[in-house]
Amino acid sequence: MLYASTTPADKRAAFRARLDSGELLRFPGAFNPLSARLIEQRGFEGVYISGAVLSADLGLPDIGLTTLTEVAGRSRQIARMTDLPAIVDADTGFGEPMNVARTVQEMEDAGLSGLHIEDQINPKRCGHLDGKDVVDERTALRRIRAAVDGRRDPNFLIMARTDVRGVDGFDAAVDRAKALVDAGADAIFPEAMADLSEFEAMRKAVDVPMLANMTEFGKSELFTVDQLRDAGANIVIWPVSLLRLAMGAAGRGLDELESAGNLTGLLGQMQHRADLYDLVDYEAYGHFDSEIFTFSVTKE
Repeated sequence: MLYASTTPADKRAAFRARLDSGELLRFPGAFNPLSARLIEQRGFEGVYISGAVLSADLGLPDIGLTTLTEVAGRSRQIARMTDLPAIVDADTGFGEPMNVARTVQEMEDAGLSGLHIEDQINPKRCGHLDGKDVVDERTALRRIRAAVDGRRDPNFLIMARTDVRGVDGFDAAVDRAKALVDAGADAIFPEAMADLSEFEAMRKAVDVPMLANMTEFGKSELFTVDQLRDAGANIVIWPVSLLRLAMGAAGRGLDELESAGNLTGLLGQMQHRADLYDLVDYEAYGHFDSEIFTFSVTKE
């Protein structure tokens, strides 16, 4: 009922323990607090909060227009709704190194279990688009060092994302990843890998956990969980997938309203009221006020 029963500190400790075990952790992207609860209900290991999704939720492109306040606030709403660990896309850290340190502390206070900081320049863009630019290595390393220095909970995961693969090629991406790990990154997020062999080579090059990004319509093939596990990935994210599915369904619903005048034909595709009430734990609120849950909902 209400929010998660697990404290942020306990979530972080449990997350780091599972990550250290070497197993592959699946983090679908939540587009709101309710979808985070659904991810937990369906048995996944964590929740990812995508910068692209947060931007799209505001009707904005993913080019660094969201603010730290907006991202931290929405991330808090999502993270507190689930006992799963949540990691967030913190873009380039929202400013200079001092801002990066503040970003880490804001995300700790928001109940997150970790974040990733990337090495693009501002304004940044989606990692699977052409025309990206990355900062020089010194600037990238300063961001990660500032994130590590700003951290108060040692279990809060500082992940470094590098977009060098799409700018200077794979070998340069490996060199950048190694330098980021040396600067203190707890994990590495190599963006826009071309194939499984690149994931495997990156895995051999760094001795920290590695994240694989399985975003649709991007540079990487959509590999299976088993393929990524075999390639050495420790976390896999599907950052925008649930939002894309939901928006696709919403569009089809509006088309049906336009053509048929009602949604009777789509009832079978909707989440039933009973399932929604179960997901929000409606009945549990009756323990506080017996007048709240005085009904039953059956599926017919």
